[in-house]
Amino acid sequence: MMKKILPVLLSLIFLSASIVYVAGSDKNDTESERSEPQSFDVPKRQEEMSGVWVTYMTLDVENESDKESAFKEKVDAVIGDMKSIDLNTMIVQVRPFCDALYPSRYFPWSHILTGTQGKDPGFDPLQYIIDAAHENNIMVHAWVNPYRISTKNTPSDLSSDHPYKKDNSIGVEVNGSLYLNPASDKTVQLIADGAKELAQDYEIDGIQFDDYFYPPDCGDFDASDYEAYCAQTDQPLSLDEFRKQNVSRMVKEVYQAIHKTGKNTVFGISPQGNLKNNEGLYADVITWCAEKGYIDYICPQIYFSLDNPALTFEDGLQDWLQMEKHQNLALYIGIPAYKAGTDADGGTWLDNDDILTTEIEITREKKTDGFMLYSYDSFHNEDNEAEIQNVIRYLTTSPTQ
Repeated sequence: MMKKILPVLLSLIFLSASIVYVAGSDKNDTESERSEPQSFDVPKRQEEMSGVWVTYMTLDVENESDKESAFKEKVDAVIGDMKSIDLNTMIVQVRPFCDALYPSRYFPWSHILTGTQGKDPGFDPLQYIIDAAHENNIMVHAWVNPYRISTKNTPSDLSSDHPYKKDNSIGVEVNGSLYLNPASDKTVQLIADGAKELAQDYEIDGIQFDDYFYPPDCGDFDASDYEAYCAQTDQPLSLDEFRKQNVSRMVKEVYQAIHKTGKNTVFGISPQGNLKNNEGLYADVITWCAEKGYIDYICPQIYFSLDNPALTFEDGLQDWLQMEKHQNLALYIGIPAYKAGTDADGGTWLDNDDILTTEIEITREKKTDGFMLYSYDSFHNEDNEAEIQNVIRYLTTSPTQ
């Protein structure tokens, strides 16, 4: 009898052991995934990035009579100018106030399309942008402001289907403006879902966040969040580190959400060009650049003249060139077309009319991956005209790097 029972007992022992082992393996794998998120090796583009930012204000048609036609005419004008200047990427603002220039499951329609936030314009503006751009071999990066809900009175009224109207616990008011609360888990999920939706539903080439993270001079609006965090944490971070961690967690979740769609959409951030200024916004750009799993490209806004008394263009650029970067990170440089010919930076933009051209030349000499000009409206601004004409001549006659 014992001979018959023994094999059964041994089988049960081995089965129990394997169950314990498998369960333990699952737990370890889960913990490993949380501490070391999956990174995706996206190949760098082979051609030089030559981009231009297109703001929501450029595409605003709320006061036009035939809004759809006016919007399409504006987009066509942008693409026509880009094509004539040999620019290859449009970075277009598609979600300026937690609202959208496309039908979204998470955000209401933008007020710039109809004059009323949440009102359906009757067409898909983003799809039109993508189709028109791709037909002309121009890539599209969807530019998103992740946290901003409203600035002072813009937009004047929030739609009833705005996520903040549905759940005001996700938002905070700072100096008369509304923002999503970076410390909220709901905020992180909302922003990640919104990025995933863009990558999944559209054939866009990239998604870019701008330089607005924690609102400047934000005071202690997140005091209760920080106290709750400290109460449940054995060795809590300082408030500054807590805020940095909140932003980095959001960036990491967005990166994962975009790449898990299986699309070839890259994710980038365009932070402040003065490296130190990012600390005040709790943007840990040093970690994002050095470690995989956060971003595919960085485009610092080095919005300074060659002789800016506070920080020159070349000195600002050098800080970013010297930073540690993961292998597949692309470095693009934001260049301030809007300052050309003005009295900005202590009047140093008035010294000559080839500063923008020189700055583009420097980005090429330093072997960066390209540049982005801020912004398209500068192409038709009288103050910027002389410099822009020199840039056009340079770009249309000089070979890329």
